[in-house]
Amino acid sequence: MLKQGWITHPQLQRALEAQRRNGTGRIGEWLVAECGLEAEQITRGLSMQWNCPVLCADGFSPEAMALVMPGFFVEKLGLMPLRIAGGRILYLAFEDRLDASASLAIEQMTGLKVESGVLNEVQLRAARSRLLECDSIEAKLEAASDVDTLAGRITAILEQKQPVASRLVRLHQYYWLRLWLEDGTRGKSGRLPVSREDMYDYIFSVGPQG
Repeated sequence: MLKQGWITHPQLQRALEAQRRNGTGRIGEWLVAECGLEAEQITRGLSMQWNCPVLCADGFSPEAMALVMPGFFVEKLGLMPLRIAGGRILYLAFEDRLDASASLAIEQMTGLKVESGVLNEVQLRAARSRLLECDSIEAKLEAASDVDTLAGRITAILEQKQPVASRLVRLHQYYWLRLWLEDGTRGKSGRLPVSREDMYDYIFSVGPQG
């Protein structure tokens, strides 16, 4: 933003001092509060920093996007599925920094190409609120003491549920297992389900639980 001439060095120093003094908040928030910048300028600055597009919430369907991933990840990791373009590209929004490993995990689970970008804070929080209000695939959170215990538990689930398809991905410290219980549960876009019926999600954490 300095290079673009959107802020001056004294403004940056003022925002940094406010951040240090309060001990909380991101520098962008203090640039808005202390220097009168617009939230859109912060978002554009982040897009240049991360070399990614600025996304918008146009075309966002919370009911459809609630099926992409468990709401747990939306809340816990800040992932925000926005829309699917051409039946093959999933736009995934972040508020202040991209998460390449999470994007890759979503690609592996959905079979869609993920395009990541930043979204204005106000729009992202509004979209997140709408998505979390929608019915999603039933998800169960479980803890395993180690990877051997996890493998045994996953094997037991597959033997019990007898899904027609299943997929397991690692998403940071979590393991996400998705089950398709009946034929016809996959839609036309990658491996996304057509509804929450005949679907099941398991989210596992591994290791000592605090």
